[in-house]
Amino acid sequence: MEKVFLSKCENYSKEEVYRAIDKIFDLAGGIDKIVKKNDKVFLKINLVMKKHPDEAATTHPMVVEAVAKKLIDYGCDVIIGDSPGGPYNEKVLKSLYKVCGIEEAAKNSGAKLNYDCRTDDFLTSEGCIVKKLNMIKPPFECDKVITISKLKTHGMALYTGAVKVLFGMIPGIYKAEYHLKMPDIKDFSNLLVDICETVKPHFSIIDGIVGMEGDGPTAGVPKKTGLILASYNPYYLDIAGSYVMGINPKDVPTIQRAVVRNLCTGKIEDIEFLGEDINNFILKYKLPNTKSVNFFRGRVPKRVEEFLTYYLSPRPVFQYDVCVGCNRCYDVCPPKSIKMQNNKPHVDYRTCIRCFCCHELCPQKAVKIYRNKIINRFLK
Repeated sequence: MEKVFLSKCENYSKEEVYRAIDKIFDLAGGIDKIVKKNDKVFLKINLVMKKHPDEAATTHPMVVEAVAKKLIDYGCDVIIGDSPGGPYNEKVLKSLYKVCGIEEAAKNSGAKLNYDCRTDDFLTSEGCIVKKLNMIKPPFECDKVITISKLKTHGMALYTGAVKVLFGMIPGIYKAEYHLKMPDIKDFSNLLVDICETVKPHFSIIDGIVGMEGDGPTAGVPKKTGLILASYNPYYLDIAGSYVMGINPKDVPTIQRAVVRNLCTGKIEDIEFLGEDINNFILKYKLPNTKSVNFFRGRVPKRVEEFLTYYLSPRPVFQYDVCVGCNRCYDVCPPKSIKMQNNKPHVDYRTCIRCFCCHELCPQKAVKIYRNKIINRFLK
């Protein structure tokens, strides 16, 4: 059985988080089982966009600080980093680290912040969708990669945690290309598993002290869960994370693909939990408004399927009273389906691939996800 470590954590106070992280490392067999002295460790966190920590969209800086300090005190060299959506350069990273509180976390822990924006092509020896991936280079020059993700719902992938956080290994400008090439969630989730299998994180942690429900990963609502989760196996960690959110793990696309590829069973019963009883933390998270409408796939002629998909699929809708015309959605749209007219975005739904990058990266939360009322009636 695979092991998942659980540590109760009521809030983001320094004392509480440091205690919870100490417990996670103890449950995992001690820090010497996770890293060696003088290891160079890359802490891959979730910095999807510039958001204040209280908005629960990014990994909380106190968790990052506690993990980094633990590793540094043991004798490791720690680098903190991520590649957000959009441009990937030093100026963007500096602003991101500052707004998300990571600059202070690095200062307090003694860790370094990554400003090295080099990328390279890496072969995916066990790749299912692609045989080569262009990814940020610094993590591959480290001895260990440890991820610290955030417990959140996700408009396209339903759930985001230990596996989905590794999409941040793809440089910002290339993320849009992958969305464009793989608009189908099955293909996209296979890509995420390909990335995970190439990076092979040594240890994975989920910040679930306060997660996000609803229209995640950036426009949802914070939800207190009071838990930090960790494992050596990111797939089983996501099984546990989704289970805590009240989601059937086998409904999560990345877990589905991992099961097919014999990387996990998808069963909560195949996990040994250490530290806490997971059943004391199960909550009903409000899910994003993006359930698939492809229940008719293979049951109707292709032309009919395309017609139904076009008219019934969830789609992004702009709230012009909230929109400030910043052009962010226009810049990040993979198929360039968004045009700016009178300083407001307009979508060509004929070419929109429903990747919801506009929704995910809108700084004003001006993009909502609309689902046809007919589908709402079927899916209730």
